Amino acid sequence: MRTTFIDSGDSFITRHVAKDGYDGFDALCDLIGKYDVRFANLEMTFHRQEGYPSATSGGTWAMTDPTMLDDMLRYGFNIFNTANNHSGDFGQGGVSATIRHLNERNMVFAGTGNTLQEASRACYLETREARVALIGVTATLDPAAIAGGQGGDMIGRRGLNPLRFKTVHHVNAEHFAMAQTLSDISQINARTEQKIRNGYLNPFPEGTLPLGNMNFMLADGPEYNETSPNPKDLARTVEEIKEARRQADVVLVSVHAHEMKGADSKVAAQFVETFARACIDAGASAVIGHGPHELRGIEVYNSGLTFYSLGNFILQTETVVTQPYDAFVGKNLPVDTKIGAYMDHRSKNGTKGYIVQEDIWRAILPTWTAEDEVIKDVALYPIDLAQKGTRSQRGTPKLSGSTSTLEHIKRLSEPYGTVIEIRDGVGYVKIV
Repeated sequence: MRTTFIDSGDSFITRHVAKDGYDGFDALCDLIGKYDVRFANLEMTFHRQEGYPSATSGGTWAMTDPTMLDDMLRYGFNIFNTANNHSGDFGQGGVSATIRHLNERNMVFAGTGNTLQEASRACYLETREARVALIGVTATLDPAAIAGGQGGDMIGRRGLNPLRFKTVHHVNAEHFAMAQTLSDISQINARTEQKIRNGYLNPFPEGTLPLGNMNFMLADGPEYNETSPNPKDLARTVEEIKEARRQADVVLVSVHAHEMKGADSKVAAQFVETFARACIDAGASAVIGHGPHELRGIEVYNSGLTFYSLGNFILQTETVVTQPYDAFVGKNLPVDTKIGAYMDHRSKNGTKGYIVQEDIWRAILPTWTAEDEVIKDVALYPIDLAQKGTRSQRGTPKLSGSTSTLEHIKRLSEPYGTVIEIRDGVGYVKIV
């Protein structure tokens, strides 16, 4: 059994590819088309206002015409993730409409569904020599977008497959006392403490203190912050991986996670690393990360691969067609503001935000081979997204051969013990 793979990061697509393509389009499609399994994360909802805008968004209310799916197919992709922080931008209606438009095109996707059971389930792609499974999860999410499980006599809820997590701040006695003082002064725990007194909740374990959404624990040694995946979400994913291993030859897990380790956006949060390794241990061959819109390191672990973030494949956020009332009010703009003017205001005429952040525009397409369940021939192809181009050009991908991008991903991967060699504009990951 020999199967080849190519993976991409976030696709925020709002502009059609011209009928005759664009400079670099054919070369990019030729590369993608060489591989059996061709993955993309759909960072959009695809419909024509078939759902109500949510009260909050993933940053931009991400809706695009469903015919943009035809462009994603035109690039050559054949398996997709739909679980990300934009999945719920237009409520359950947007989820439902996106699923319908995907199904109308017979697209293979995972990460959202009509129930939690469906959203958690693997999808399957049939290739010439192998059956490949994909499970999609997201850590970055609006709780209102989470799918609900099917009950005994109650229907489920459309939404996404969540990977929730918990953060605990381990602090010394002095800082723990400061947190206790803040709790006493603000009375932020008053309602919780009332429930404890009334017997509805158990008392806080000794040496622990919640403070709003924060959790403090008295440390015996050095102070540190700890993040851990939600046990139920992790267990559900592990069980789905085990089931997919029974049904498929190769299992992939897609994880969307903006969360970072401390203040370093280029390093995935601890819980993401824990989750990825648990997925590999359960039988996944690769974990494909995306979300922060910039590159993160690559880890070779227990004969599996984790790409903690591949950056962007398409980033066309500036050319969304419309935004809801909440977007304009949130920026103190009249609700009849034109979308181009809205984007100029948001970026202060191109002087802040993604436009000026060089790392946002670094991205790679990794390719690899699974041969009799052994991963080999891992190569990294850098792509360019025209950061310095006009608004109509910016965010559209083409191959670049950028040595600087390859050196960047090489540095980010070194803490994981990953060795990357660079030759002729391509990176090669050493598999031991």
